[in-house]
Amino acid sequence: MARPVWSGVLSFGLVSVPVGLYTATESHAVRFHQLQRGTSDRVRNRRVNERTGKEVDLDDIVKGFDTGDEYVVVEPEELEEIAPGRSKALEITGFVDLDDVDPIFFDKTYYLGPRGKEYGKTYRLLEEALARANRAGIATFVMRQHEYLVAVKAENGLLTCHTLHWADEIRDPREEIDTLPGRVKTSDKERKMAEQLIEALAIDWDPGDYHDTFQEKVAALVKAKQAGETVEKAAPPAESTQVVDLMEALRASVERARSPKDTGEKATAPGVRRKPRAQPKKRARTAPKAKDLQDLTKAELYEKAAVEGVPGRSTMTRDELIDALT
Repeated sequence: MARPVWSGVLSFGLVSVPVGLYTATESHAVRFHQLQRGTSDRVRNRRVNERTGKEVDLDDIVKGFDTGDEYVVVEPEELEEIAPGRSKALEITGFVDLDDVDPIFFDKTYYLGPRGKEYGKTYRLLEEALARANRAGIATFVMRQHEYLVAVKAENGLLTCHTLHWADEIRDPREEIDTLPGRVKTSDKERKMAEQLIEALAIDWDPGDYHDTFQEKVAALVKAKQAGETVEKAAPPAESTQVVDLMEALRASVERARSPKDTGEKATAPGVRRKPRAQPKKRARTAPKAKDLQDLTKAELYEKAAVEGVPGRSTMTRDELIDALT
């Protein structure tokens, strides 16, 4: 079993439960060593005193803040001392509607697990309450000498902890990108054709349908070079669509997306395994009453909307899903 990367106490109000934080993802990137060209000699990074040129032991390295004319040295234990309690506390200060949190704020995901079976009831209570309310608990805590803003969510029967970017870390796109379009007019015909293309390429989200083709090609390249063989080069990128060709490109794209229907498959990009969108079964039904849907989470409402074939469900809020289902 994995070891927690952080352990402490999760609290909301006067209720608390000891928890551990577990890494939820892992990288499958192919890792290379650095070698000097023409040799098999490893090139390693070393911590070297830039004045003397001598290597420095890790225990002799401290943090220094450059003030301009001198460095202010800070020891690791000094950083711990200024946040002694918060380094072991994950205190939820409030609960927000998940729909109000812009995806750009989400950074990294961790699993939260109770630090003992005796805390299972409190853990499960918070998980079920968050799932029904479609809300996330907002908290801050200290880990590895960094303070994090986090959202605690209920997902698939367990609690997850998502680190969030601070508001002042989000860049203004209008200051970063000087090529953003201004008041560009689009015609009703162009918008309708674009919407038809989106609908023609609509699929049900299943992350298992996608895989990292580049890493597979890197592994194949290494294997081929080891055997003295060559590999096929990737196709060049598609040319940019010119403004004069926009309508024709949209029309051709819609026809291309619709053409594979007799095979039961959608047109897909190379290297993407994609299943056709499940078609809802036609059946006589009685529309549920709004009060019967109020206790369901947004995810449960979305599943019902998918079964009933509700158009535009992926962009609907919880209240809009209830209205559409009734």
